[in-house]
Amino acid sequence: MTDDDELVALLRSLGIRATTDALRAFLKHALQSRLGPVETIEQLAALEQRERERRNLERRTRSAQLGTVTTIDRFDWSHPRKIERGLVETLLRLDFVEHGENVLFRGPSGVGKTMLSRCLGLAALEHGCTVRFSTLAAFLTDLLRQESAPALERRLRRYVAPDVLILDEVGYLPCDGKAADLFYALVDRRHEQRSTIVTTNLSFKQWGTVFPGAACVVALVDRFAQHCHVVDIDADSWRQKHAITREPRDPSDPKRPRPRPRPPGRPRRG
Repeated sequence: MTDDDELVALLRSLGIRATTDALRAFLKHALQSRLGPVETIEQLAALEQRERERRNLERRTRSAQLGTVTTIDRFDWSHPRKIERGLVETLLRLDFVEHGENVLFRGPSGVGKTMLSRCLGLAALEHGCTVRFSTLAAFLTDLLRQESAPALERRLRRYVAPDVLILDEVGYLPCDGKAADLFYALVDRRHEQRSTIVTTNLSFKQWGTVFPGAACVVALVDRFAQHCHVVDIDADSWRQKHAITREPRDPSDPKRPRPRPRPPGRPRRG
């Protein structure tokens, strides 16, 4: 074992988390630059801080479950007929998170609501916040399958705790009264404490159609909307537009997807 290996092992035993390669490179730099004791400690501390911040971001990113995030510079601002770009850019500064305010992205399917909500989630992660992403349906399914009140409470805390919670696709599927009560409990516990981002295709007046007959809908909307930045998007579906304009591929093109073979024994339709 070389002297560098022994020193790296010693630093590891003291809890230094920087990679072995990074530590070896640092030791080489310190020797060649003839750093003094104070400079050596300062630069080693900075190296370790960067590594811990990197690991912390990786852990929070995994926990956030954002999925694939398209960065804001890829958003086609010229596509919507209406969108308040200045408001979106202001939200990316994350002042709303510091004040526990909410965000609503509202518009028809395929106009970029989910993309923009994920961009805010990514910005919050990079700012050091905790984030969680879920569709409303997945959130409700997760809670409704809990078999006891204590288990339900523990699972609910997973959604109450993050600094930023993103609930996607509110309004796409109807929910019963119990689901409405769970959604209300979530919004109520986060109210004025933590930020919730919702994407929907419905106005607030139409939320009652998602939870027909639920008594808590008025209170739910009241709490969520009290401190809420609303981004309305008026546009045709970006996905449909590009699906229509995409040129058909030549059948002789070797990159053209081949038809999936039928399972053996299954008769051909038609």
